[in-house]
Amino acid sequence: MSLVLRENLDNGVVLLRMNRPEAMNALSLATRVELDAHFKNLNDDSEVRCIVITGNEKVFVAGADLKEMASMSASQMTLGKTRQMWRVITSCPIPIIAAVNGFALGGGCELAMHADIIIAGKGAKFGQPEVRVGIMAGGGGTQRLTRAVGKFKAMKILLTGEHFSGEEAFEMGLASEVVEDNQVLGRALEMAATIAALPPLAIRQTKEVILSGADSSLEAGLNLERKAFDILFDTEDQKEGMQAFIEKRKPTFKGK
Repeated sequence: MSLVLRENLDNGVVLLRMNRPEAMNALSLATRVELDAHFKNLNDDSEVRCIVITGNEKVFVAGADLKEMASMSASQMTLGKTRQMWRVITSCPIPIIAAVNGFALGGGCELAMHADIIIAGKGAKFGQPEVRVGIMAGGGGTQRLTRAVGKFKAMKILLTGEHFSGEEAFEMGLASEVVEDNQVLGRALEMAATIAALPPLAIRQTKEVILSGADSSLEAGLNLERKAFDILFDTEDQKEGMQAFIEKRKPTFKGK
């Protein structure tokens, strides 16, 4: 049984569905390996325009597989493959949307934060409860959460291990949108289709500049933006997009 199901939609959107319901989609090593393989394949696929990752109506990902991790040593954590998946997702040039229903805890919250857009259900439950079992966030939680919501909110979440709702995630700036629980996947796929219909080179450049500039000075970020902006004027999609606008017709983008 596949632990991560892939569905290729006909509009350039790929849906990845976490598929370990008996363990609340916990991130076992086998699950991480499958997710890693999916993203390696997706990163090299020029036909893919947007990725949606989701779980089921009850759980996105409830965290790491603690039964698997409980007896591991520090050296096993350092030398193991547990972090390989995060690097592959981080390097993905394609926009990623996380559609979050139910629990997104620990590694699940971190997986959602590796996305570019988070669509959360009102009943979703986010959190970084690692301190409650004697460890701490280790998949980017301390850094990504702080950058998303600020130091003081992040400190409260990470030091108490408390859960917070989808509505709270939206209010603090973690979630991009919050919708009714039964609308989460539909809204994510709708947004993915919108992104997939746009020129992919401009979309990828925009994502790259935002992420690269986020950890740079303002001037460095502006320089990245200027260079990417100029480069796009050598693309067929730029010519097509502007000519279609002038001619008042729908453009056809080819990713060239």
